[in-house]
Amino acid sequence: MDERETVVITGFGPFRQFLVNPSWKAAQGLKLAGLGERVDVYTKEIPVSYAATRQIISELWQVVKPKFAVHLGVARSSSGIIMEQTGKNNGYRDRDVCGFCPESNICMEGGPEKLDSIVNMTSVSKCFKQAGMDVIYSRDAGRYLCDFAYYCSLYHSQRRAAFIHIPSSGSLASADRLVPLLQALILTMLQQLEDTNSMDGTTPLPRKHISRH
Repeated sequence: MDERETVVITGFGPFRQFLVNPSWKAAQGLKLAGLGERVDVYTKEIPVSYAATRQIISELWQVVKPKFAVHLGVARSSSGIIMEQTGKNNGYRDRDVCGFCPESNICMEGGPEKLDSIVNMTSVSKCFKQAGMDVIYSRDAGRYLCDFAYYCSLYHSQRRAAFIHIPSSGSLASADRLVPLLQALILTMLQQLEDTNSMDGTTPLPRKHISRH
């Protein structure tokens, strides 16, 4: 019998003009859409708070024990989807919604300066760009809660995490276009992990065609 796998998908809570954060809406959309018969999707809303983010992500990896985690955030200046490769450990000087910064502006005391996802975001973004999608590669997640959450997850997961910045406006911001594209991106990342024998030798997940909506 095939072993079921869990993928965690997070979005952020209310922030500035977003009473319901678009990243959390997208996470809920992915929960409804699913990631195939063998994958259980576990969603979690994360407050825009350093302390809460650190605690929640640590607990997700300790309690839920997913195969992979995908964290979603909003890039208000972008009309496309941004695939983040790297999480940074220091430089967090902007205050969160509670008015706090992390101590010493650091994410994890004693952690490496930066951590890269085990997924090759260059190849993922290139694949979708060739299919005509507005998908961008990045190594700078912004030194705020997005970057902070990503580093926390990479730190606790042996780098089995991804961060995707989604647009808040433009054609890709609509759920009917955004959710199927995110679904295809996540399945592509999971397939890459399987292809490189990075998911404990389990049976490969089914591939999904990249639709051109």
